[in-house]
Amino acid sequence: MGVNGAGPDRRPVPLGSRRPRVSARRTRAGARGPGPNPYPSGEHVPSGLRTTAGYTWRLVLLGLAAYLVVDVLARLELPVVALFVALVITSVLRPPVDLLARGMPRSLAVLVVLLCALAAVGGVLALVGTTVADEWGRLGNELRGGLSRIDHWLTGAPFHLRPGTVTDLRAKIGAFISAHRSTLLSTALSGAGRIVELVTGLALAVFCSVFFLHSGDRMWTWAQRQLPVRSRSAWDRAGRAAWLTFAGYTRGVLIVAASNAVLVGIALAILRVPLVLPLMVLEFAATLIPLIGSPIALAVAAVVALAARGPVIALLVLALIVVIGQIEGHLLHPLVLSWSVRIHPVVIAVSVAGGAVLAGVLGAVVAVPVVSVGWAVLGELRTRGTPGLPGAQAAAAGDRPGRGADRGRRPEQGGGGRPGE
Repeated sequence: MGVNGAGPDRRPVPLGSRRPRVSARRTRAGARGPGPNPYPSGEHVPSGLRTTAGYTWRLVLLGLAAYLVVDVLARLELPVVALFVALVITSVLRPPVDLLARGMPRSLAVLVVLLCALAAVGGVLALVGTTVADEWGRLGNELRGGLSRIDHWLTGAPFHLRPGTVTDLRAKIGAFISAHRSTLLSTALSGAGRIVELVTGLALAVFCSVFFLHSGDRMWTWAQRQLPVRSRSAWDRAGRAAWLTFAGYTRGVLIVAASNAVLVGIALAILRVPLVLPLMVLEFAATLIPLIGSPIALAVAAVVALAARGPVIALLVLALIVVIGQIEGHLLHPLVLSWSVRIHPVVIAVSVAGGAVLAGVLGAVVAVPVVSVGWAVLGELRTRGTPGLPGAQAAAAGDRPGRGADRGRRPEQGGGGRPGE
């Protein structure tokens, strides 16, 4: 004990004064050094808000990336559309090519199938042109008489328009065409330029489809070899799921379009509406746009029926829109497309509307197959499926950890690993 009560390691403390008390906790903390900050940054922000902010900036980045992708694709419209058409041609012609390749060289099978397809398309177009040329004179007389009947019909109940309404409308249209002839001519010339681009894109699509039909499997194998080894299995499953979905949707929608065209042709022939074959081709092409394409084509047929056959036949054609829509929605789509595309009608409607806003008619055509392929790929990658099988089939096959031949395998060996390994 030191002088005046001071310990051997303490300084002397004058009598009558009090030593400052030091907390034992602070002493221990000082001996250990600075500990963790009891007030971490962001503690005053609610956890729900932090989570929402995290998701928000990620969604913003994804939206920006999607916008950039759409902008780049819009600038490369011609090659992108050509590749899409090439994939459509490949999905339609691949089964007959595979069938003929069993008994002949594959290159010869591709040539035979392509020539037959071109002959069929050219024959249909030639038949449509011949039909329009043969019926054009009679159709002109019927349209002039039909316009007079429409004018007389509009003057009665329930419209009670003044006589000559349709005639005045025709005169105004003629005056507008005469006043804006130069503008219409420049528009027609720009349309001719679009026709040149269309022919160029179609030639590029046929050129690419030849190689896709002949050596598509080798091209896919080469593309896989450019990827890391650990991710090849996932990419292979995703690519096969995407192709099966796209090919199934393309073949299915062509079957639905052909069925609609046949039904419309039979109904128009029974009602004796002119230009049956061109209207069938229009219905076939319009049905490629889900939900809205077929009603638009039938509305054109209703206008032709109104001019050529009168309002009663036109009303019957309008009723045909409802009947064809019910057959397509409740019979053809469930039977033909349910095995390849399982998307709710609301999603289809929103996809078509969004595609039309982003890229017009072309966007409306490609929206549903793009969404279908994306959904199929997402479902395949979310499922620990067996390579070569869709995710739902692999799950049904009992692909579970620790079962079968995959037990004890390392992820790089292809079994039991996480998706993508």
